[in-house]
Amino acid sequence: MTTSDDRPWLKAYDPGILPDIDIPDKTYADALVEGLTAFPDRAAMHFMGTTLTFRQLNDMSRRFAAFLTNSGVQSGDVVGLSLPNIPQFLIALAGSVRAGCTVSGVSPLLVPRELSHQLNDSGCRVLVTLDAVFERALTRITDPLPHLSHIVTANIGDYLPPVKRLIGNLFKKIPSGRVTPFAGKTIRSFPQVMTVPPSATPAAVTSPDDICLIQYTGGTTGIPKGVELTHRNIFANLTQVRHWADFQSGQDVLCSGFPFFHLAGLMFGMTALSTANTQCLIPDPRNTGHIVKEIQKYKPTIYANVPTLNQMLMENPGFKKLNFSSAKIFVSGAAPFPVESIRSFEATVGQGKVVEVYGMTETSPIISGNPLKGIKKIGSVGVPVSNTFVKIVDIEDGSSVMPVNTPGELIVRGPQVMKGYHENPGETAVVMRPHDGEIWLHTGDIARMDEDGYLYIVDRSKDMLIVGGYKVFSREVEEILHRHPAVDYCAVIGFSDPDRPGSDIVKAVIQLAPESRSRDAGLLKENILACCRENMAPYKVPKIIEFIDSIPLTPVGKVDKKSLR
Repeated sequence: MTTSDDRPWLKAYDPGILPDIDIPDKTYADALVEGLTAFPDRAAMHFMGTTLTFRQLNDMSRRFAAFLTNSGVQSGDVVGLSLPNIPQFLIALAGSVRAGCTVSGVSPLLVPRELSHQLNDSGCRVLVTLDAVFERALTRITDPLPHLSHIVTANIGDYLPPVKRLIGNLFKKIPSGRVTPFAGKTIRSFPQVMTVPPSATPAAVTSPDDICLIQYTGGTTGIPKGVELTHRNIFANLTQVRHWADFQSGQDVLCSGFPFFHLAGLMFGMTALSTANTQCLIPDPRNTGHIVKEIQKYKPTIYANVPTLNQMLMENPGFKKLNFSSAKIFVSGAAPFPVESIRSFEATVGQGKVVEVYGMTETSPIISGNPLKGIKKIGSVGVPVSNTFVKIVDIEDGSSVMPVNTPGELIVRGPQVMKGYHENPGETAVVMRPHDGEIWLHTGDIARMDEDGYLYIVDRSKDMLIVGGYKVFSREVEEILHRHPAVDYCAVIGFSDPDRPGSDIVKAVIQLAPESRSRDAGLLKENILACCRENMAPYKVPKIIEFIDSIPLTPVGKVDKKSLR
């Protein structure tokens, strides 16, 4: 049995990896400035043929910080970043942190309803977004967005080489949108912001307990909740990961398809910035041809991807021809990586190079990972990293520790665990519970621990699906479906996508309202799907709709999803 004082996983640690490491009382802002100034002439990022050095990034981030300060933005105000993996994201991120602001990643895929909720819930003061998103989503929001005062619009082409930008605009290959006045908001383009003289001070004074990030994820209701991560949380996880992976400052080249608005991608980027390591920016991970060219040109040493992207890369003939001798590790997370797929992938990139990790937004995000040099158990998400305690507890009572290899709920505590959900003490209390005098985070994930302390995720959080690495909460989709007048009862379930290992297909099972049961089924499905597309991001939209006579219920009257699966 495993208790907080019994850590069987310690014997699996690589030589030199300590059970508990000293985590200085510092902020991410401190680490950021160190990273930006350590190797000024080193490449900070490569983007579609453009290279920016850390000297340039340092200057640009100070300009963005000065823009915020000059605009009356205060320390602690929220800056939302609704951008793909382009230079403007990292510039605005670094500038916001230097100005003492809280950063919130915002998916550019959100529809107006979802975008409005996140901006209002976070109290977003400044939004940096693509001009295409401005036209497609922001202008369609009817809510006045009372907290929002400034909008900065960026274009994919802003940092492209001049020739590429010219050709891209000429042949309309660069997504763009029309920027129009927005009532009560000051609008600036990103190039305009970059003309502001840089701030004189290296960074605003922040405390380790100040909120660094508000990242959105689903709560127990499925409605997106803002996870408050302090500078202490972020710096702790950064320190844990650096110790675990033996990150060296100014020596690595990182390449990841994880989007920056997702915490996995964001922390990968933040780690690179604070360690003076180079990043290859991937704005569209579906373009595997571009990724292959970047690998060939820059020879990354550290990769991080969702398993489905690794599968897509394997389908590109050019990927298998690459020389991966410079690659140290391929971090895999956000979804299960099938065992056979790992073996096939390692046959191309090198044996033992795949390192599966596990984490969640609420833990900044890393909880566990396979050792880099020691035993990697394929199919396992490894062992808890330094300073991290886990238990597998009974699902029913939430406290009794389960025997070895027996599934239960995974709970965790450590310096990387969130402060709580933004302005939502009720949801916070549901997942942050006291045990033995300590507060533990209940992950909602079903896992087991073997005799060596390795963790295996048995099932995902209840009713949560993974689509291409993105979380989809059935409750949220069901709420939208219920808005349609033809829907009487519904249940959203998922099943494994045979073409995308580790990803789910979203299915909606619907009991129609009596007056709609005689309507043409095909037309009705299209009508319901149109409603979904209007109100949710594309990856949440059901791929399959099935009409049934009656939704099955449990004895207590709940929808019996188990019988539908």
